[in-house]
Amino acid sequence: MTPATTRSLADVLAGLSVAGLLLPESVAYSGLAGLAPQAGVIGLFAGLLVYALVGRSRYAIVTATSSSAAVLAAATVALGGSGVTERVALASLLVSATGIAFMLAGWARLGAMSNMISRPVLRGFSFGLALAITVKQWPHMVGMHPHSTDFFPMLAEIIRRHGAWEPLSVAVGLCALIGLFTFERFRHVPGALLVIVAGIVAAPWLTARGVALTGPITLAMSLPAFTLPAPGQWPSLVEFALALMFILYAESYSSIRSYALRHDELVRPNRDLLALGIANLVSGAFHGTPVGAGYSGTSANEAAGAQSRAAGVYAAATVLALLLVCLPWIELIPEPVLAAIVIHAVSKSLRLAVFRPYFRWQRDRLVTLTAVASVLVFGMIDGLLAAIAFSLAMLLHSLSTPRLSVLGRMGAHDFVSLARFPQAACTPGVLILRPEEPLFFANADPLLALARAQVMSQPALRVVILSLEESPDLDGTALESLGEFAAWLAARRIMLRIARLKEASRDALLRAAFPGMPACVLDFASVDDAASAEPDAALRVE
Repeated sequence: MTPATTRSLADVLAGLSVAGLLLPESVAYSGLAGLAPQAGVIGLFAGLLVYALVGRSRYAIVTATSSSAAVLAAATVALGGSGVTERVALASLLVSATGIAFMLAGWARLGAMSNMISRPVLRGFSFGLALAITVKQWPHMVGMHPHSTDFFPMLAEIIRRHGAWEPLSVAVGLCALIGLFTFERFRHVPGALLVIVAGIVAAPWLTARGVALTGPITLAMSLPAFTLPAPGQWPSLVEFALALMFILYAESYSSIRSYALRHDELVRPNRDLLALGIANLVSGAFHGTPVGAGYSGTSANEAAGAQSRAAGVYAAATVLALLLVCLPWIELIPEPVLAAIVIHAVSKSLRLAVFRPYFRWQRDRLVTLTAVASVLVFGMIDGLLAAIAFSLAMLLHSLSTPRLSVLGRMGAHDFVSLARFPQAACTPGVLILRPEEPLFFANADPLLALARAQVMSQPALRVVILSLEESPDLDGTALESLGEFAAWLAARRIMLRIARLKEASRDALLRAAFPGMPACVLDFASVDDAASAEPDAALRVE
């Protein structure tokens, strides 16, 4: 058997294996999104086929995800989608808008934009979202119809009305959950498919005793059709589309990058942006769910031995065959089983261990917990935006807190912080300072105020050396502050030397042309060069 045949066979087997996971999840996520079961199936076909043609990761499985389905449901409600027809139209428009946003970001080469969502925010958001999804799926699993939609009111109602739980629905849902968690121990066993088969077999007996079933699935393709939103809905539509794009890309990029690093492959984020954009545009055009490279499908594909993107095509073909042959049976899936599949899928994000490193490192604890609370209090869309805004505010607070190190000589050429290495030697008449954050508008004045205080504490100074290695560029406020600092030193007959300037910062200072800061005081490649240089007669302060 040739290597090419071996790879093709591996892709076929991977596709067959992954299809058993993707089909039930797609149907379940349709309900989570508030759409008919066929919406997830359409999204599945759009994601698998488009990414196989346009994408670059050989392991990524692009299909409906739990997070994007939950956000879509919240967005359609917020946009005023009360009836089924109106909600479907708004969902199609929103998914298509998300695809357009992806494509514009790809063409603008914004592949690093997922870095705007820090990992603590993403993990906190995922945890909070998983909690919200679990609570909102619980009524489907226990056969009750809640009146509340927000997290805390719904949780209170579920507990208060525990007597309304249908015992048989509870038993079916719990058995499905136990089966799913048991089968996940066996890597190559399609646990979701086996649980669904068991539910279908028991469906006639269950439905006779009041357990709800999935119901009809219509796979007739309809031509793309959109209903334009009201004029006042456009800002919200753009906001929700951007939020969906960020969520999907952060989740997809994390999955793609993890397996690329594991297998020494290159990541092409801009190409993946374009692929995700086309997939969502196609899915939205045919009334499907938003799609992304979810971790569960991608990890299952890699575990099944996929060798190329063709595995996704084989998975789509397998799903199509299952639908053509087994569609009447798929309609018999009990609702508690679908709810259990969703809860099992998000359970991986409900592990408290994801927070342990941040508490051990004593970093970003507040950001992570705020992300969890924001989702539960403000909802999925506003919660994500609030968590991102809070993380950026914390970053600005950290950067704007002035920290200035005084350096001393350690060895022949090294200069280190005197606070950490008090044995380092100081050169008489020379003060060496290093800001520990990049100089920018929020910290430039406080940092240079600390520098002035250091100068005032040493009356015999002749030279001040400022090491700006942490500042890749300087904004207008930082430039003005440096100019004022140079003039202040000149008035006290103290020479300023700036070491380790990056090119962008040096160019900005040269264009500013501040008195007392000619090019020769900006060209010290190291602190040692600046400390060892003899005072130039032309630069001596008169």
